[in-house]
Amino acid sequence: MKIAVLAPVAWRTPPRKYGPWEQVASNIAEGLAGKGLDVTLFATKDSQTNARLDYICQKGYEEDSEADPKVNECLHISHMMEKAHEFDIIHNHFDFHPLTYSRLIKTPMVTTIHGFSSKKILPVYQKYNNHTNHYISISYADRNPGLKYLANVYNGVKARDFTFRKESGDYLLYFSRIHHDKGTYEAIRIAQKAKRPLLISGYIQDKDYYREKVEPFLDGENVKYVGNSGPQERNSLLGRACALLHPINFDEPFGLSVAESMFCGTPVIAFNRGAMPELIEHGKTGFLVKDVHEATRAVADIGNIRREHCHRHAVSKFSQEKMVDAYVDVYKSVIE
Repeated sequence: MKIAVLAPVAWRTPPRKYGPWEQVASNIAEGLAGKGLDVTLFATKDSQTNARLDYICQKGYEEDSEADPKVNECLHISHMMEKAHEFDIIHNHFDFHPLTYSRLIKTPMVTTIHGFSSKKILPVYQKYNNHTNHYISISYADRNPGLKYLANVYNGVKARDFTFRKESGDYLLYFSRIHHDKGTYEAIRIAQKAKRPLLISGYIQDKDYYREKVEPFLDGENVKYVGNSGPQERNSLLGRACALLHPINFDEPFGLSVAESMFCGTPVIAFNRGAMPELIEHGKTGFLVKDVHEATRAVADIGNIRREHCHRHAVSKFSQEKMVDAYVDVYKSVIE
């Protein structure tokens, strides 16, 4: 079985810092290669992988000021599709764009839907929802009733990238992109009401939001922005936090940092939206709350959560190995 994994090209695969879709594509490709399967990763030239690497874009367009995003995307997708005949199956992590090639090639394609950026993209998913395309959801909460899905496969985390810690520090952590959807401001309010220090780490996606809702509260002591952290800093920040705050303002499809936090043993306090009930065991690996007030009360109860249970829960549901095994079953069912 020859497998092509099509990663996005906004960032390197795996990303140096931010880039959740690239990270999941990497975890899958590395897991498949580790099982001895014949896998080719289509990503940027500077990507790192134990699989075969094929590319046409030198760097991620978010890291290359000279690049035009649309041009890079077109070149990247077409480059892979022109080699489609070399593979038994294509695993698409590039959203809806590659679907438009599916009737022009014979190789079946599995598409992991990492979320719907807008309802406006649904017509593309609906048009190509047929026997040549097979959709995978990353949570049952994110399934669209108008689409047919072959399976649900939760995102998997590379356990060796995260250190389980029995003890934690006293700070709360916000680890996500800086954006209203992710609730950076709500995390600040929770920390202030709970009278706990807050560390904020993440890619500043919305600069106006950062200036208006985050920067005025940064004092370097009670509320501190530590930048867009890479893997080593991420492991330390997550592992030493007493809790991860995840007060989302949208129905999130998954939430990779939630699973990563639990791998470190760190419980999560999240607004009860989207996939959060599928990730968090309320009262056992964290708390599902409805607003800032409930989240503040949950901070006071965080000591009742056993960090060992958080870790075991994450390993049992969100490991790289479990995800890869599930995708291999998907590939076999499609090919057969």
